[in-house]
Amino acid sequence: MDQESLRSALDAQLVALGEPAYDGPASSLPDALVAAVLTAYERGLRPERDAGRLAVRHLLDKLTTAAPGRTVEVRVPPYAAVQAVAGPRHTRGTPPNVVEMDGHTWIALALGRMTWDEAVANGAVSASGSRADLSAHLPL
Repeated sequence: MDQESLRSALDAQLVALGEPAYDGPASSLPDALVAAVLTAYERGLRPERDAGRLAVRHLLDKLTTAAPGRTVEVRVPPYAAVQAVAGPRHTRGTPPNVVEMDGHTWIALALGRMTWDEAVANGAVSASGSRADLSAHLPL
C-alpha cells in the first residue's frame, strides 16, 4: 500500500470522526488507519470506504505474512479476500476451507479485541472446512 493512499484514507476517516488530520510518522500510517477505523466502528459509524478497505487489507496482509499458505480462504466482504495457512493447496472451484466475516469482526479479531471462540459463538464468523480455524494465528 502506498503511503499517499493510506494518508488520504486516514485523513478522510479522521475528518469523518471530527478529529484533526494525522501528523505522526509515515511508518505508523497503517496502524493509525486501523485505529481510526476501529474508532468509527466503536462509535456505531460505518467507516469511510477507502479507510475500511485499506485497514482490512493491511491486517489481512499481516495474516498472510504470519500464516503463509493457501489452505484457508479468508473473506472480509466487500473489502478483500486472501488465502493463508500452510497445508494442502486449493486450486479450483469453491475452497474447502473458508472463513468469512465483516470488517469490524476482522479488525477486532486481528487486534485481540475479540477471541476466535467468541466470534464463532456469536455468529460473527462463518467458518467451514476442517482447517477453517484461525485461532492459532490471532491476534496478529
